[in-house]
Amino acid sequence: MKKDFSPTLLDFGTVRIWLARHFGFCYGVENAIEIAFRTVAAHPDKRIYLLSEMIHNPQVNADLQTLGIQFLQDTQGKQLIPFETLRAEDIVLIPAFGTTLSIAAQLRKIGIQTEHYNTTCPFVEKVWNRSEAISGKKYTVIIHGKPGHEETRATFSHASANGPALVIRDMEEARVLARFISEELPESLFFETFSGQYSEGFHPAKDLQRIGVVNQTTMLASDTQAIADFLKKIVIEKYQQDDRVADTRDTLCYATLDNQTAVSGLLQTPADLAIVVGGYNSSNTSHLVELCEEKLPTYFISGAEKIISHKEILHFDLHSQIERTTVPFLPDKNPLDILITSGASCPDAMVERVMERLLTLTKAPVSAASITDQFAL
Repeated sequence: MKKDFSPTLLDFGTVRIWLARHFGFCYGVENAIEIAFRTVAAHPDKRIYLLSEMIHNPQVNADLQTLGIQFLQDTQGKQLIPFETLRAEDIVLIPAFGTTLSIAAQLRKIGIQTEHYNTTCPFVEKVWNRSEAISGKKYTVIIHGKPGHEETRATFSHASANGPALVIRDMEEARVLARFISEELPESLFFETFSGQYSEGFHPAKDLQRIGVVNQTTMLASDTQAIADFLKKIVIEKYQQDDRVADTRDTLCYATLDNQTAVSGLLQTPADLAIVVGGYNSSNTSHLVELCEEKLPTYFISGAEKIISHKEILHFDLHSQIERTTVPFLPDKNPLDILITSGASCPDAMVERVMERLLTLTKAPVSAASITDQFAL
């Protein structure tokens, strides 16, 4: 059955909020958080660590730290607490992004059992399994992702353990890679161009003859598919054989795809502005912002407190990677039409608080308490 991606209208009189049909927590994130809180409740006498941030949401991570959970690494993999200080009886939670094979081996060597505390998203594991399968058929795994992202580092680790692997950031890098596939660029430039993004022993002339494209699950699914289609065309043109490119369409995360498609449906509604709620280091949220920015003024905020007043908002600029203040913020219009969505690591309660803040600032005649009732309709 065709899914309905039209937004939900919440009409509060002075402001009409158009809410994306799919937004917020996906299954992988919700499952990870549940395991973390359940683990804390079940083991009050043990030291509990998180390998790194559970998800890219500062409020959720702060809540976990309040419960006594400590982070072993930051999001870039920098050590915060030395592994040497860990004991076999300690609990280490593996975050939703997963981890590298080398780190998993380090923890096992200490004697730490992570099997019951591994919150890796099933869709991330699906990408790993597919990577292993196509590597076994002598395909090189091309990962569409951000090289420094935890999930991409983990996927690269699993993929490169079974064969050649390469990370590319975007279509621009895919076009450069195409020039190496077609031998338009000399092989000697490859290692400088993709420094730090290829597996040990990578041999461009040999390893770019058969490829399969998988993704960091938080990337734009449409971008991953476009990259895969483009590289397939280049390989077929060179070798005149379509079996040199593995079919990896089944590795796209349905939740990421649904959230992104829902934003496309949301943007069909004429509106004054869009608000995207989520952690500033959240990859999937940043892509929702990019989609909205193409159509109308968009404000990326981490919570309701960023809406300072009717005229002023503090929001994150993806391009400069800093928070900016915009004045004026809300147009002098009645009613206002505002589009709202959030990333997969954003609790629904945060979205609700943003809506409550907007109702207060626009002096909506409908009470904030009616939000719950309208959600139930």
